[in-house]
Formats: sequence, C-alpha cells, structure tokens
Amino acid sequence: MDNIKIEKMSISDLDNISNILEREFDDFWNYNILKNELENPKAIYIICKKDDEIIGFAGITIILEIAELNNIVVKKSHRGKGISSILLSNIIEIAQKNNCEELNLEVAKSNEIAINLYTKFEFKQVGLRKKYYNGEDALLFTKKL
Repeated sequence: MDNIKIEKMSISDLDNISNILEREFDDFWNYNILKNELENPKAIYIICKKDDEIIGFAGITIILEIAELNNIVVKKSHRGKGISSILLSNIIEIAQKNNCEELNLEVAKSNEIAINLYTKFEFKQVGLRKKYYNGEDALLFTKKL
C-alpha cells in the first residue's frame, strides 16, 4: 500500500482523531482510556498514516520481558486492506527491540478476523478466559519472539 507511514502515537495524534474515535474506529477504546495508555511509561503505541490521515493504531504494554498486545484498531473505511498486518508486524518488531521474549494477547472467541490475523503471524492459542468479554469467552494467544 502506497504512502503508508508508521509513527509513535502522541497525545496530539489522539486529539486529532478524538471527534471520530468511537464512531469511525472502535467504541471500546475511548479518548480517556487511550490518553491514560499514552501516559503509561510501560506502554508503546503506534499509528498508521496514509497521506497524513491516521487510519489505524496499535499498542503494547511491556512488563519485564513480556509484551501484552492492548489493541489493534483500524478505521472502519480502511479495514480489509492489510493495515492490521502492517501494525502487528511493527508491534512485533518493537517488542523484539525491547528485548521481549513473548507477545501475549486475548481476543473474543467470535472475532474470527483477528484470530486469523494472529494465526497468520504464528501466535499459538494457550488458554481460555470464560465469559471475559461481557459474557463471551476470550482466547489467549502467545508468540515467542
């Protein structure tokens, strides 16, 4: 995909998408949650821009040698175009550069698109959290780095 840039996410980036965040990206990751994440010294967030428009973001939290994937969110109008793969690839690289030994995540059992992405990147399912997402089970995945 042409004109794609990956950059570290800042509060000003969050401010730029704040008025469309819940409508065009995801209604779970609201402004205050993301602002707290960006202020967390253990968290690293990146954005994906196309022609200077923020079309996706992703973040991890690093505790010692373990990275936890917090989210990968793509603007609804840009889904299905490989943006999640670009973001995940960059997140894996960041975790490796920070000497992480593994990258963990959980995903709703019904989120087949995300599960397909994670298995494409060789994440292995290692567990299950019953009724984790408002009554829905979450699958736990890990990738050794």
